[in-house]
Amino acid sequence: MEVVKVLHMNKGDGETSYAKNSTVQSKIISTVKPAIEEAILGILCEKVPESIGIADLGCSSGPNSLLVISEIMDIIHARCRNLGRPSPEFRVSLNDLPGNDFNSVFETLPAFFKKQKQEKGIGFGRCYVSAVAGSFYDRLFPDKSLHFVHSSSSLHWLSQVPPVLESNAIPAALNKGKIYISKSSPQCVLDAYSVQFQNNFSMFLRSRAAEMVAGGRMVLSFLGRRSIDPTTEESCYHWELLAQALMSMVTEGLIEEEKLDSFNAPYYAPCPEELKMEIQKEGSFIIDLLDHFEIDWDGGVEELTSTMSLPLARGQRVAKTIRAVVESMFELHFGRGIMDPLFTRYAEIVDGYLSKNSANFINLVVSIIKKDN
Repeated sequence: MEVVKVLHMNKGDGETSYAKNSTVQSKIISTVKPAIEEAILGILCEKVPESIGIADLGCSSGPNSLLVISEIMDIIHARCRNLGRPSPEFRVSLNDLPGNDFNSVFETLPAFFKKQKQEKGIGFGRCYVSAVAGSFYDRLFPDKSLHFVHSSSSLHWLSQVPPVLESNAIPAALNKGKIYISKSSPQCVLDAYSVQFQNNFSMFLRSRAAEMVAGGRMVLSFLGRRSIDPTTEESCYHWELLAQALMSMVTEGLIEEEKLDSFNAPYYAPCPEELKMEIQKEGSFIIDLLDHFEIDWDGGVEELTSTMSLPLARGQRVAKTIRAVVESMFELHFGRGIMDPLFTRYAEIVDGYLSKNSANFINLVVSIIKKDN
């Protein structure tokens, strides 16, 4: 699977779009806001730059795509107003993979600029917004051009499925009926995912280290786990239930068993110790904050159906959230025709699970400071 070419959130504003099903991601952004504010104020504590470079990595599309940028600009403008000086020039870069729905993001820019000018009035600095398509596991920006980097709900995606899982070195039967790490996965599967994450995250840090100014800040939040055990339910059980939905379709002959056994998610939920180890090993950053928080699988918000004033079942809300994120990969591998029945089954399985259990995503948040050269 070529993740760079395949992975993107569902486009448009339809019922299965990411724009309509990103409540969980929005709540994560809101929860991380204090860490973002602290990091921004740390940049401005000594001197406000004349021009400030900001990058949002994995910006996606929909209502969340400019939410963080708006909050960052609010923080900087308020600080400058308190200092009695105008805001700096804003150089904003929105990054995601080439398949992202950048067009829909840029269609919202005129309203975004109008709102900023109305709210901030005279003294609001010029703002230049550009799109940078490409993997954040590689260089994206010129040397020493960024003061603040943000990424939310993105770094749990790997640049590729661990190569050993797509070779003949590990027979598919070893992780039979699974699409990610599970309790039944052999150690070689766990190791393959861990190594791929280490390689990816270290490359991410090296790339940003070259692109950021000394004293620049970076706030990253993404799905992870508290335990050092990668098979813990809090990090992989939403994948386990999706595998159960797929297996039920295999049993009924709707999907070939080989198709299921050959799919592996390009995803990894790290623990804090893994982050700390890679940051210290790379050596360009100082950890200012490393924390975690829980968020309900469905975002903890009741959504009304489009046809009646009844809330969707929790399983349906979870299924719509997951579908909006993973459908591009699943459609390519399993075929478009099974998407509706697959996620209907998934919703039912999740609903049954949630009727007896509580379930939360664990979100890690790390704030780091670029060391002086």
